Amino acid sequence: MAKIITMGEIMLRLSTPNNEKFIQADEFDVCYGGGEANVAVSLANYGHDAAFVTKVPANPIGDCAVAALRKLNVDTSYIARGGERLGIYFLESGSAMRASNVVYDRAHSSISTASAEDFDFDAIFEGADWFHFTGITPAVSDAAAELTEAALKAAKAHGVKVSVDLNFRKKLWSSEKAQRIMTNLMQYVDVCIGNEEDAEKVLGFKPGNTDVTSGDLELAGYKDIFEQMVEKFNFEYVISSLRVSHSASDNGWSACIYSRDTKEFYHSREYRIHPIVDRVGGGDSFAGGTICGFLDGMDFKSALEFGVAASALKHTIPGDFNLVSRADVENLAGGDGSGRVQR
Repeated sequence: MAKIITMGEIMLRLSTPNNEKFIQADEFDVCYGGGEANVAVSLANYGHDAAFVTKVPANPIGDCAVAALRKLNVDTSYIARGGERLGIYFLESGSAMRASNVVYDRAHSSISTASAEDFDFDAIFEGADWFHFTGITPAVSDAAAELTEAALKAAKAHGVKVSVDLNFRKKLWSSEKAQRIMTNLMQYVDVCIGNEEDAEKVLGFKPGNTDVTSGDLELAGYKDIFEQMVEKFNFEYVISSLRVSHSASDNGWSACIYSRDTKEFYHSREYRIHPIVDRVGGGDSFAGGTICGFLDGMDFKSALEFGVAASALKHTIPGDFNLVSRADVENLAGGDGSGRVQR
């Protein structure tokens, strides 16, 4: 199996139970998660050697975050300890026409003050096949942006394939700053993953006549910007998830991909996900599934279908992590979406 490195921030998630609003809640459900950690969990579940790189405080909460990963077979040996605190995010899960809401409490978190000196990147990337990061980590702080570029330089020095999930977060930084920093980081990237908002806010590319709130997706617009992105950054593949939000509880879910080498554009099967149990981590599960497909030697169309099926299943699971097995994903990608009881 392949060795994959992911790097970013793992956070404590506090969620209101039973779709309650914050003002109603007398307690929170507790779990841990974060973009790159979620990808590592997916890949470990599929049998790959997945390691997560981060920095967490040397206290019991940091211990719990590490334990949450370790019990799911993620390699935590590269995690540095120190800093002030673990970042927190509060989640108010939406329902029907009421959107979900996230409140961050992550200022001065351990990863936001980490530097390259906290990690031995030569040891981390020795023998690695793939490195994955997201646009969230450089958005956390200027120091985290510098750390991300240091990791990318080390990954490329070791001949490691690199993927990014652009993941624009408007509560963390502006589009202008995102474009300035992320455009520079794209020189290290082989596989670019995102959605229509990410492409526009992070890299300045906007697909024409597309409105996810109305369900109007013009695939020709995606193909056009994918070609422009490949021309500018020489990505091997550009990939976009396609979410049609009928409501917070009812989404259409598919994806598309463009190959630099074959010039082919492919749109996956679409899943209607209703009701949604938890959409947080949906994009990460898609990235993890698609990366798994590539690492397994699938052609790019099959890899995409594996990723879309994996993510569709994640929407049925509470928490950040996608806890489905390889067999679960293969069954759904193969056409079994009946949901029948397995006896």
